[in-house]
Order: sequence, then structure tokens, then C-alpha cells
Amino acid sequence: MPGPDRLSELLAEVAEGRRVPYLGAGVAALAGGQMPASPPELCAAIEAKVRAPKRARGNMWSVAQFVESRRFRKTLEAIVQEAFADQPAPGPLHRWLARVRPPLLVDAWYDSSIIEALQTENRPGWGLVQGVSRNGESHEIWTRAYDAALTLIGEQPDPDWEMLVYKPHGVIRPGHSFLMSDSDYVEVLTEIDIQSPIPDEVQNRRSGRPFLFLGCRFDDQMLRLFARQIAKRSAPGHAAVIAGDLTRMEARFMDELGIERLDLPLDAVVEALSTPV
Repeated sequence: MPGPDRLSELLAEVAEGRRVPYLGAGVAALAGGQMPASPPELCAAIEAKVRAPKRARGNMWSVAQFVESRRFRKTLEAIVQEAFADQPAPGPLHRWLARVRPPLLVDAWYDSSIIEALQTENRPGWGLVQGVSRNGESHEIWTRAYDAALTLIGEQPDPDWEMLVYKPHGVIRPGHSFLMSDSDYVEVLTEIDIQSPIPDEVQNRRSGRPFLFLGCRFDDQMLRLFARQIAKRSAPGHAAVIAGDLTRMEARFMDELGIERLDLPLDAVVEALSTPV
């Protein structure tokens, strides 16, 4: 089974721009702090504020929909903004990625850690494109793009950016938007198979590059669906660092995408960052 040496090779490919890092919620946990670092943790934070019906409990998207429907969108936004208010300093993996600057980085969690790490580097030439909720929007919109100063430049990223950060579920950060409730995802899921919600520049930069999934679990249909569609038409040879037992659906998903699995804890990634290949 692949071990630390293989992990070092994969990270070297990320640093060389030949492999796309895809960050899941687990990477946020490396930074420590009280920030939610999984859908169940964020769901628990929401349920601590609003009692959800039994049928929805434990499902972040359904609980978010209940809050939005019964208490309005502003209530949901206030709850999750509070949950992410005390974000710790970026962790070692985020800082490393900010230094090596791969052409494309996908971050599938809601935190701002990679943004903070890039701002700390204080080097221009990068930008962010994020998924946005259509709640309250007056026109069809999938994404918004921001430059390194986090100035809104429009709906599509700049192809000239050295590094593009793609946050498909959005960012829980003042002034930004996020997808969380079932209604947020209705039109996205209708169109994602034909790639409409995925920016053209993301599609361009994934071409010819396989993915390295870090801090990801695929035990939820929503997480599998987004990973499948974002990795579509990229290069074969994906890999993932996932420790412990897989669920039946996770194992099937890994086989479907041909993902090489490294059964290692995420801490091993941090250790490998300073290990020569």
C-alpha cells in the first residue's frame, strides 16, 4: 500500500503544478481552533441555535434548509457566520500551498484559511472564484470572482492569474456568499452535469492534471457529486489521503474515479512537506 514516500511524490507534483490539490473539510482541522471542520460539526452548530425536526437532524443541508425556510436566510447566515467567526491562523498545509502556488486549487470547505494564507504571503497574481447562492439575486448567477485584494471583479476569474482558488460551495465570510441549503443547490445540481456552474478557467486548468484529495471524505452524496463533476475531463491518476475504513459508497466512488488511496492520517501530509522526494 502506498506510504509516505508516495505521498512526498504526490506533493512534489502539486508544487510543480502537475497535480491539482482538492481540499476537504478535514484540512481545516489541521489549524486547530473551534471552527467547524466537517459537515456534522457545522450541522451541530446550527442545531445548537435552532431545533430542527427529527427528519432533518444530522444532515447539514436539510437543517440549513429548515432554518432558511422557517427563520429566513438572514438567520442561517448569522448562525454560520458566528460558527466561523473565530478562525485560527492558517495551518501548515495552507501556508505551504500559498508558497508553492499551484495553478489551480479547489477548496471544498467554507473557511477562509487558504485566503488568509495567500494574503499573508502578500504576493499578487492570484485570485478567488467562489460559488454563490441565488437567494436574493435578481439574475442567473453561478460564481463571483475576486482578485488578490478581494476586490470583486465580476463573475469569472482572470485567466492571467498565476494561481486560481476555486471554492465551489462558497465562503462563510462577511461580504461573501455560500451554498448550504437544499434550495441553494437545486439549480446547481440540475446544471452541474453539463458543467455550467463550473467556471471555464477552472475547466481549463484541470485539463491534463490529476487531483490529490486531502482532508476529504466521500460518505455523502453531495460531496461525491461535486468531486466527480469538478474532476471531470481532468487527467487520470487521482490520489487521496484517507485514513481508516471506507464506507461502501466511498469505496465504490474511489473505484469509479480510479483514485489511488493512501491510508495515512492527514498529519502525515504535514510531515511530508519537509521530506525530500
